Amino acid sequence: MDNQNHILALDQGTTSSRSIIYNHEGKIISAIQQEFTQLFPNPGWVEHDPEEIWSTQFETALEALSDAGIGAASIAAIGISNQRETTLVWDRETGKPVCNAIVWQDRRTSRFCDELKDRGLAGLIRDKTGLVIDAYFSATKLDWILENMPGARERANSGRLAFGTVDTWLVWKLTAGKVHVTDVSNASRTMLYNIHTLSWDKDLLEIFNIPESVLPEVRSSAEIYGHTADGLFPVSIPIAGIAGDQQAATFGQMCLAEGSVKNTYGTGCFILCNTGNSPVKSKNNLVTTIAWQISKETTYALEGSIFTGGAVIQWLRDGLKIIKDSAEAEDLARSVDDNGGVYFVPAFTGLGAPHWDQYARGIIAGLTRGVNAGHIARAALESIAFQVNDVIASMEDDTGIEISELKVDGGAAVNDLLMQFQADLIGIPVIRPESIETTALGAAYLAGLAVNFWKSTDEIRGQWAIDRKFEKKISDHEKDALISGWEKAVSRAKNWEN
Repeated sequence: MDNQNHILALDQGTTSSRSIIYNHEGKIISAIQQEFTQLFPNPGWVEHDPEEIWSTQFETALEALSDAGIGAASIAAIGISNQRETTLVWDRETGKPVCNAIVWQDRRTSRFCDELKDRGLAGLIRDKTGLVIDAYFSATKLDWILENMPGARERANSGRLAFGTVDTWLVWKLTAGKVHVTDVSNASRTMLYNIHTLSWDKDLLEIFNIPESVLPEVRSSAEIYGHTADGLFPVSIPIAGIAGDQQAATFGQMCLAEGSVKNTYGTGCFILCNTGNSPVKSKNNLVTTIAWQISKETTYALEGSIFTGGAVIQWLRDGLKIIKDSAEAEDLARSVDDNGGVYFVPAFTGLGAPHWDQYARGIIAGLTRGVNAGHIARAALESIAFQVNDVIASMEDDTGIEISELKVDGGAAVNDLLMQFQADLIGIPVIRPESIETTALGAAYLAGLAVNFWKSTDEIRGQWAIDRKFEKKISDHEKDALISGWEKAVSRAKNWEN
């Protein structure tokens, strides 16, 4: 039998499923990725097929083992990180989803969110959950499914249906329906979970008309939840770590000290600041969230969620077709010296933090006859950094902490032009680690800690290493002029649909 000297991380993202195998040094032994179908049945709607989420995730796990040349007996534990807020409902008896998963980007419940605000519920919901009322979170999506899928409300009330975010669905499938759980980090994104009492909240369940029977059990982020069912792998493997992707990335980045901050440049951008053992209430429309819970100790974070980050580069490729692949975006942007006065506000699905304007829409402003594809590409890249700068400023104001550095990860973090521009705007060092796959790494660390694969966070802290540090190069005058142009463009994009 192989020694159990590896951890398998399942990193289920918005556009792809990945499986990554790590050794004891935290190094990647194998990584396999599969994209899956994005469904857009109506304007503002975004869906995924739950069975495709499962099949791509499981196939990549098997391929990763094969690619690494190791057997399942070599895996000490499985850790899961997942796209958050995406909402699934399935039949407990048949295991069949009642409809497609409603993705975090989906805006179909925006009007319902308006009604909740009109009823004066924003303060109550904010106080209990740390969240702002928005279609982004799971509660309104779950209500929509129960209201709109034939017979769903009755089946839910009779205990037939199960709700889960993607982590819950994967554990259900991995255990053949034996285990229905989530962790505190994912629960804190549903708008149904009280982050102070650490329990599903009866007042919130009443507001959203959700029967408690559909909810998963909430557990810590590092413990054994169950074991893989017979027939999936040659041996049964413990499932021992769960965290929402952004919390997992924060852990993988070793942002363990209060005031440490990371940003993940993925489909969206997600900036998290560790606020220690107590939640910080934001004055600037940031979200208070649970980062993780280990050995009964709960760590909180402030988060700024930006809906469109790397997705703007995908749009240059798939929508405008001015690049053939994402890597070309940097070269095209470098073909010009600056943005030529062009500002791109990529509010394709509204604006997230700190604006929270679900009716904003994307605009490209400042166009003249002299503008070319290079300027558009540069403005698109710069838009990511401008949005991050807005959030960092809000975080400093909320916490009273002067942030000293920004750790970065995610696909777009490899873009040197973007990272330099980010450092120019925020005026503090931007630090890129050797491994930008910190989401999967965080899930692996949590699982490894649960099964004693790693003895402590002190042991894994030493595995984090810097690839490159970017420091500000432009003058304050240049920076202020750029930010002024951005703010003007954002003001034009706001409230477009209303």
